Amino acid sequence: MSEEVVKDGQENRQADEQAPSASPETPALADESLQQRAADLENQIVQLKDQLLRKAAEFDNYKRRTENDFAALARFAAENTLTQLLPVLDDFDRSLKNGKEKLGEDSFYKGVEMIQQKFFKVLESQGLTVMETKGKEFNVDFHDALMQMPRADVPAHTVIEEVEKGYLLFDKVIRHAKVIVSAEAPSAEGKKE
Repeated sequence: MSEEVVKDGQENRQADEQAPSASPETPALADESLQQRAADLENQIVQLKDQLLRKAAEFDNYKRRTENDFAALARFAAENTLTQLLPVLDDFDRSLKNGKEKLGEDSFYKGVEMIQQKFFKVLESQGLTVMETKGKEFNVDFHDALMQMPRADVPAHTVIEEVEKGYLLFDKVIRHAKVIVSAEAPSAEGKKE
């Protein structure tokens, strides 16, 4: 008998498990619950899309920034070498300036002049340019003023003489021009007092 009671109990449990359970919720509550869940999922989708768009924009900005950094690095890679070659270019200029007074049309002088021009063409091909300074207004971004000289024939703060050339690598100053700048000449009234 005890076996039959146990079997009956197991059969009843199995029948209960297979029978559809009656939910305590009413159909209206189930619909509200599903609608709330759908709304939550839609909000989550919107948030994830927003997050994806932000990450994509961040990646595009990072990519653009690294490309610009690499381009700048490649563009200015020769800066150190060019800066070290500027004194050689200065020596050529001084030699040619002194040689012109002594040698003039000598073939040796002409040969050195051609070498200097060829050397400068190579530097130009790397992006080097000479600053134009004489007659320009003094600008601290491009010029180093060595002294001021009173001049009545030019406006004040004008470069009147270039002592050492300044150079640009593309748009970047790699050496400021050393210049002498005009100052206001003392007026005749100031001299009388």
